[in-house]
Amino acid sequence: MRNVLFFLLATSLVTAAAAQDTPTVFRGATIYPIESPPIENGALLMEKGLIKAVGKTGSFVIPANAVVHDLTGKVLMPGLVDTHSHIGRGDGGDASSALNPDVRILDAIDVRADNFKKALAGGITTVNVMPGSGHLMSGQTAYLKLRPASTINDMLFCNDPINGICGGMKMANGTNSIREKPFPGTRAKSAAMVRELFVKAQEYREKMKAAKGNPEKMPKRDLGMEALVQVLEGKRVVHHHTHRHDDILTVLRLAKEFGFRVVLHHVSEAWKVADEIAKAGASCSIIVLDSPGGKLEAVDIRYETGAVLEKAGVPVAYHTDDGITDSRLFIRSAAFGVRAGMSRAKALEALTIAGARMLDLDHRIGSLKPGKDADVIVLSGDPFSTYTVVEQTWVEGRKVFDRSNPDDLKYAVGGYDVYRTATTSDACEGGAE
Repeated sequence: MRNVLFFLLATSLVTAAAAQDTPTVFRGATIYPIESPPIENGALLMEKGLIKAVGKTGSFVIPANAVVHDLTGKVLMPGLVDTHSHIGRGDGGDASSALNPDVRILDAIDVRADNFKKALAGGITTVNVMPGSGHLMSGQTAYLKLRPASTINDMLFCNDPINGICGGMKMANGTNSIREKPFPGTRAKSAAMVRELFVKAQEYREKMKAAKGNPEKMPKRDLGMEALVQVLEGKRVVHHHTHRHDDILTVLRLAKEFGFRVVLHHVSEAWKVADEIAKAGASCSIIVLDSPGGKLEAVDIRYETGAVLEKAGVPVAYHTDDGITDSRLFIRSAAFGVRAGMSRAKALEALTIAGARMLDLDHRIGSLKPGKDADVIVLSGDPFSTYTVVEQTWVEGRKVFDRSNPDDLKYAVGGYDVYRTATTSDACEGGAE
């Protein structure tokens, strides 16, 4: 019964949203466009899911049929981009192999999972959902727009979930992947296994080139090799979990050897090798931990990492790794970065456009510019104030979270597990699933 209710609710939301083409205007707010200076007493026009105009109030003509929202005293900024998350109840690679390039997390995501709503309560509108990190290669990630959804197709950025590139490739090194066979037992063996796999992918690519499109000469189809060829050709980004400075350098060596694009994730000790990361041209998606504990290889994590990387010229984004950091607390991560010496401008970029660039989605999301997706959040005050809350989240011009709505508020202030009211109702009625 509960699943039926979820389906009907999601379907009705999608249907209603599709009809909302009326122009919408926000005015009076302080606007952070991200790629240009803040605008006091700003205005933003959005229509049919896109941003049409941004500027000072009065700088553009408001359509006669527009719905106007007065945001005086509020802050308006782009929807946040979480470059590393595990929401959606997905799983990923199993224990049968340490290397799973064929596995797709999109095949395991529950679009009705409550933690999507929690992410919206935190102002997140785009996520990179990862397969688990306990493998050298966990599989293919999924870039998701947090639209109301009845199926995974409603959230994907790609148009073809069967043949398209719908995300990156998740890899890891360090202690996560050092386990009993068939997993490696040492760091050196980990690198050797990855190198061997990429050599096979290079050979597969050469066979594909030699066939010149002739089906009879093509190598036997291998889904894992096909995905790795996309990595070798730069079409699919490697998102690499790594912590210690020596593990970071191992990733950079492999990226140089095989020519793949890489985003370094977590990088607890990036502050030790910031210049080397900069020289390699890699980007970093970092996390902030505000309580002790966790794995030993992260013992040297620093709040100053963002500032050190910024100074070295390394592109930096923040991420939640939800549930390591609750999605509702995402914006706080960048506030910690500012407190530790990161500039406000780069910290705001680290929540938005920097992450969008790491996902190859900056042409659509990450800043407020005409022609981009109308993903915006309304804040009660300064983005980095401890007293500020996300009041509204809009995705492609449609409001998907409103803190003033009691049904939405519970996702902002509830505990770790927040359940829909329907769950309680079903239990009382004795409904069977």
